[in-house]
Amino acid sequence: MTTQITETSATINLAPVPVTVGGESAVLAEQRGHVLLIILNRPEARNAVNKHLTQGVGEALDYAENTPDVWCVIITGAGDRAFCAGADLKAAAAGELSSDDETVRRWGFAGYVTHHISKPTIAAVNGFALGGGTEITLASDLAVAADTATFGLPEVKRGIYAGAGGAFRLPRQIPHKVAMEAILTGQPITAQRALELGLINRVVDAENLLPAAFALADEILANAPLAVQASKRIAQGITDGQVPDEAADWERGADEGLRLMATEDAREGMTAFAQKRAPQWQGR
Repeated sequence: MTTQITETSATINLAPVPVTVGGESAVLAEQRGHVLLIILNRPEARNAVNKHLTQGVGEALDYAENTPDVWCVIITGAGDRAFCAGADLKAAAAGELSSDDETVRRWGFAGYVTHHISKPTIAAVNGFALGGGTEITLASDLAVAADTATFGLPEVKRGIYAGAGGAFRLPRQIPHKVAMEAILTGQPITAQRALELGLINRVVDAENLLPAAFALADEILANAPLAVQASKRIAQGITDGQVPDEAADWERGADEGLRLMATEDAREGMTAFAQKRAPQWQGR
């Protein structure tokens, strides 16, 4: 069942003020009142993540954190097909998304998944959010999705793993066995099912997505901003921009990833995907 939007957000009707961020237009940012709207702007690539997008999102979140009159952040994707298709495979093959890259090391995948700010973040999921798109949603404080949105971690179908936090965050945000099924089978989750599981907060008609996200932001804006920010830091375990409780998870993921990405199956999975054929697994 979709949520009906009965009131128009006051904030969404305010004139947008463009905010300059890097990334060669892979990300657009605009401030409306106390809300910063971040738009992943690679619709031709289904908003897949490359270095430019990572830089743009990272700089936008830094702007939000360092600007006193930004009290809330909404992140969405350009177009109506995809919120984010995950990593751009060409960028990944070129090493742009490696943890050795300074931008990725500083902010994490998409400039977002380890970029812990005090301002509340809302994912407005406008289309499919598989792999990295789901991981951006998991890293957000709240989420609103169009009824056409789809979530999931299909990495095992490609011989790789959900290395941007999905493998450990999903089991902590929805029932464990349901999360394990999603991780181990790679099967997608509909928006309605995601709502039932508590992965997202609202499901709305596609045309009502941003109004719903801004309406949710307005509910936050009605409260004292410094109290909201302190409450978020406590709830999310943020200390000096870091979440110490997740440190071991990221280290374990990095170690597993190094071994996995060196296997024949990982190479076969990505090759088969690029060639649009079924992979032939060898277990080595």
